[in-house]
Amino acid sequence: MLTFVGLGLYDERSVTVAGRDAIRAADRVVAEFYTSKLAGATLADLEAHHDIEIEVRDRTGVEQSPEDILDDAVDSDVVFCTAGDTMISTTHTDLRLRAHERGIETRVVHGTTAQAAASSLTGLQNYRFGKATTLPFERSHAGDDLPESVVDTVEANRERGLHTLVFLDIDAANDDYMRADRAAARLADAYGDTLGVVVARAGSSDPVVRADRLSTLAAESFGDPLHLLVVPGDLHLMERDALAALGDAPGDALEPLVV
Repeated sequence: MLTFVGLGLYDERSVTVAGRDAIRAADRVVAEFYTSKLAGATLADLEAHHDIEIEVRDRTGVEQSPEDILDDAVDSDVVFCTAGDTMISTTHTDLRLRAHERGIETRVVHGTTAQAAASSLTGLQNYRFGKATTLPFERSHAGDDLPESVVDTVEANRERGLHTLVFLDIDAANDDYMRADRAAARLADAYGDTLGVVVARAGSSDPVVRADRLSTLAAESFGDPLHLLVVPGDLHLMERDALAALGDAPGDALEPLVV
């Protein structure tokens, strides 16, 4: 059996009860933290919480060399853990399909996603989000300009009045995380005084939600990672009220977008 467990958003306590039980009952536990990570917990915290040893694999170890994981899952219980929800990344879907090709039974224990948290914390309605995008570090795409993939996604969503969730790049190998102020500055170069919404440390006891013009957000600090950025589309009146009440958005930044 190969069980995929989403660890939730922030620390060792964010996992569901079902996920906790699967981890503690496993013969082997493997995790990856290159697609995302638990900002509020170390590997030692996770191991102490579940009283089990956890092996961390890098991208190559999961995508190119998963045979030992699959071999063990043939006749023992193996758990594969990730932050957030375990099946959001295509890497994990590929691993599950490889297991199915070998006749290995699989199970998925879901965790809360960043996208669900962004909607819940900001008050922006879930069904009004369009396609999401990821803003990479400048060094990752050889230039300071916004990648075409980001521009195309934001523009397509804005044309339809939809919100865009912008995931911010993670460089797990160097323990480096893009911050929302830097992301807002890069987007402000293209979109000026467009409204933006920052979500920081979703899943923690002190998450931050801040809504204002991108140029204003670029000059602020939002503390420790992980951060997200939302570029809203057209706003429902309730969404407008939520951003004012929950994100301290100034009225003059909201007025032009109300529908």
